[in-house]
Amino acid sequence: MFPDTCRFHIAPYIQDFVEWLNFICGPTFNAFSDSLRIMLINLEHLLLAIPWWLWIIVVTLLAWRMTRHPWKTITPGILIFTIGLFGLWEIAIETLAIVIISVILSLIVGVPSGIAMAVSDRVETVFTPVLDAMQTMPSFVYLIPAMMFFELGKVPAVVATFIYAVPPVQRLTNLGIRQVSTSIQEAAVAFGATSWQLMREVRIPLALPSILAGINQTTMMALSMVVICSMVGAGGLGEEVIIALNRIDVGRGFEAGWAIVVLAIIIDRLSQGVAQKWHIKSN
Repeated sequence: MFPDTCRFHIAPYIQDFVEWLNFICGPTFNAFSDSLRIMLINLEHLLLAIPWWLWIIVVTLLAWRMTRHPWKTITPGILIFTIGLFGLWEIAIETLAIVIISVILSLIVGVPSGIAMAVSDRVETVFTPVLDAMQTMPSFVYLIPAMMFFELGKVPAVVATFIYAVPPVQRLTNLGIRQVSTSIQEAAVAFGATSWQLMREVRIPLALPSILAGINQTTMMALSMVVICSMVGAGGLGEEVIIALNRIDVGRGFEAGWAIVVLAIIIDRLSQGVAQKWHIKSN
């Protein structure tokens, strides 16, 4: 038995800090929450305004452009059709809106910080343990501060998803830039390229396959948070899974899970197709 006299709990101090931060920065959090909520609502309305049949056509055309394979072209359209067949179209769009906003925020933060890590060893030293902690921390933990700062709803879901999904694109951006051939960079410098030109015209274009792979992984991780975020009122397909779990409704759970899998497959295949095409083009 560990002695009681040697015990020390940091939890009360963290709780006090979060409450103090919420008190001091409350107006800022509220403004951010309102802006994010408006973005989500507008994006949902925009996505829902697109007819279901047009979604199928667009995805099918994109699949054909990426693969040039008949079966791989038809399959995504059929899979999307099954979401509407199960009566989950509006709910799936709701989930897609959360994923899109979360991925956009992850790219806005992750790509520049990944570039900073590639440029500076000190920045990489600072960010690496932070990213390790973010990737090893249980995803449920992210919901607690997000819920405390932004209450219940879709906004804390987006924030928690962003925290969970940003590390891959940040790491792979850093890795891709660092793996650019030294001889190519030296040749660019010899021709008079400045540091900014070297980054913009040499390092980032050559690292783009790795960056696109990071975007793919970030999108997949954002989609994997769908069910967990439904616990804070995010709605969408995750809520359907939770309801099915509470009611032990296997059929309803299968339909909601199938819709999540369909979104994951289509997003993964299309993003991988873009990455492969760019890799072939760059070679």
